[in-house]
Amino acid sequence: MSERLENYANLIVKAGVNIQPGQLLVINAPIECAGFARLLCAKAFDAGAGDVFVFWKDELLRKLRLERAGIGYLEDVPRWQREARLHYVREKGACVISLAADDPDLLQGIDPHKAAAEHKALAAALKPYRHVMMSNQARWVVASVPTVGWAKKVFPGMSDADAVEALWQAIYHACRAEGDDPIAAWTRHIARMQARLERMNAYHFSALHYTSANGTDITVGLADDHLWCGGVEVDQHRIPFSANIPTEEIFTAPHKDRVDGIVKSTKPLLYNGILIEELSLTFNNGRVVDYAARANAETLGHLLETDDGSRYLGEIALVPYDSPISNTGILFYNTLFDENAACHFALGEAYPTTIGGEDRREEALIHKGLNTSLSHEDFMIGAADTAIDGITTSGERIAVFRQGNFVF
Repeated sequence: MSERLENYANLIVKAGVNIQPGQLLVINAPIECAGFARLLCAKAFDAGAGDVFVFWKDELLRKLRLERAGIGYLEDVPRWQREARLHYVREKGACVISLAADDPDLLQGIDPHKAAAEHKALAAALKPYRHVMMSNQARWVVASVPTVGWAKKVFPGMSDADAVEALWQAIYHACRAEGDDPIAAWTRHIARMQARLERMNAYHFSALHYTSANGTDITVGLADDHLWCGGVEVDQHRIPFSANIPTEEIFTAPHKDRVDGIVKSTKPLLYNGILIEELSLTFNNGRVVDYAARANAETLGHLLETDDGSRYLGEIALVPYDSPISNTGILFYNTLFDENAACHFALGEAYPTTIGGEDRREEALIHKGLNTSLSHEDFMIGAADTAIDGITTSGERIAVFRQGNFVF
């Protein structure tokens, strides 16, 4: 086993979830990633974990069910799926590592109505669990490991082995895990992100105005008492963790009713196993009133119809175009990486942590403009020419992005 692989696993365990002595760890992993999941288990125990439990995911089995099972069965989510997860994170105080490594082409040709029905039922069943995670009541991290299907999509001209190795190298680079001490490199990176985050919080803009030559022209009002977050967060016990490895974004909450204009995507969106390409959304008073896509517009429609909140924004994130992931020129077909190569928005649920104040009740957060939904789907909108102006409460405009990058 290579030292670099072990260093990467350590980065996820220590800088990612920041496992504490005696704490439980839950790992969500595709069965294709079993070897790396076992390495994470070992590194967690080395770091003092009390125990580790793994929830396995089988993409091929899911495809078979979507092909053969009736919608009624796909919508029947067993109670244990929610209760088991809540048992670990809410009752036992576990932290969670999730490995994102879906094959982007696996579900092409699957009936989108069945995929949407399954997805909505699972989202509804796991809503209490997702609230625990999105409100940082538990520490969590999403990271990735190459699989053959994913690697071949990213590097189609290579052999299976070469494609997997090339994707490993791209992951190491994106996560700053190439050197002898990835945790130290990660810490320096997070410090640079925090400086920009603090600058944005100091401005406390009332809105951001985005423009790009591709037709994006949209004004996003920001939620009352919004906070910019990113890089490192803290759980309910004030223990720090990094929720995404890699990460280049700082993000906050838009006001759900104060979004107007048109926005166009700059990278494909892999939603529920189906690639939506060149999507366009038109907003009026926060709500999506028109949409289009060059490929799989029907699937985009299913996303918007998940519930009423799926037609409103829950997150906006700033990512410089000139950043390690973007500069590779690689389209990863994986939201974890592609969203950290470009500014992005998310339809659906907002993160409660992006609002200041001590009152965290749902009704108080809604009053400040946060969106609620069963969904939370990121889509990329940043381009090399993206310009963003911050608008103050007095109407002054201050440059935030020019030519795709921060001006500070």
